[in-house]
Amino acid sequence: MPPVKRIEVEIEGRSLSLSNLDKVLYPKAGFTKGQVIDYYTRIAPVLLPHLRDRPLTLKRYPNGVEGQFFYEKQCPKHRPDWVRTERVTTRGGGRWGREGDGGGEARDIDFCVVDDLATLVWTSNLADLELHPSLARVDDVTSPAILAFDLDPGPPATIVECARVAVRLREAFEHLGLASFPKTSGSKGMQVYVPLNVPTSYAVTKPFALALAQLLERRHPDLVVSDMRKALRKGKVLVDWSQNDEHKTTVAVYSLRARDHPTVSAPLGWEEVESVLVSEDPDELVFDAGQVLERVAERGDLFAPVATLEQELPTTASRP
Repeated sequence: MPPVKRIEVEIEGRSLSLSNLDKVLYPKAGFTKGQVIDYYTRIAPVLLPHLRDRPLTLKRYPNGVEGQFFYEKQCPKHRPDWVRTERVTTRGGGRWGREGDGGGEARDIDFCVVDDLATLVWTSNLADLELHPSLARVDDVTSPAILAFDLDPGPPATIVECARVAVRLREAFEHLGLASFPKTSGSKGMQVYVPLNVPTSYAVTKPFALALAQLLERRHPDLVVSDMRKALRKGKVLVDWSQNDEHKTTVAVYSLRARDHPTVSAPLGWEEVESVLVSEDPDELVFDAGQVLERVAERGDLFAPVATLEQELPTTASRP
């Protein structure tokens, strides 16, 4: 029998046309578009709370992870009329809204907002393998709900060195009375999120993140770098504080990554971060789609507090 090119489905009362489900998007793993949609459908109960009410940048791979990709901020015009969009004034980017430094003229962009399963399946059908939401919600895009640190290892450093830095970050936040939550990037590094969920601004969070990154660099010069220049990263971990910006996005927890295999940005328990410091095995913190579904079935959403926990950053006088 020839492969079915298109099927019609109904999800929560919404009609959707899904195409080319047998198309292989991860050639080395033989992972198909249908499997991508299946993963996002099954992970949706824990993923959607972290996407809800947030402007989403799509990262689409129409020809799979080995083909060309593009970022898309403007929600596609051919979207179903039930897909929620929100207009945001933003800067920078090219034709498809490629991630940039926020420079350029201001323009209005109608972002997709993924609030429900039907919309998530629709974006998956567009081969939107990676989900990149804003740190802020659409009701006030200038007020980040999260303080984020992206820990990027410079070879030969690995996620093991990232774990060392993550533990140092946790200690700093505990000193300030703040809870923090780690996750893998799904690629080579790790990320640490501090939920805020109270009114603030990037003018507060970005300088705070920079000051903390620089403090770690001074205290651990053989391990940490806060400067973005790649030449300085060899064998060290870049504590990327610059993600705390209105014009930046970070990969969503539970998002697939466009690697050789369908790895996932997976939430971690702090005990797992500490464990890899003992084993020094970077593969210990690599999780693919199937493994993440099993972890959620066993442990629930380790990142749930990030969407709801209310915390305030300290005043200037008590900052690190």
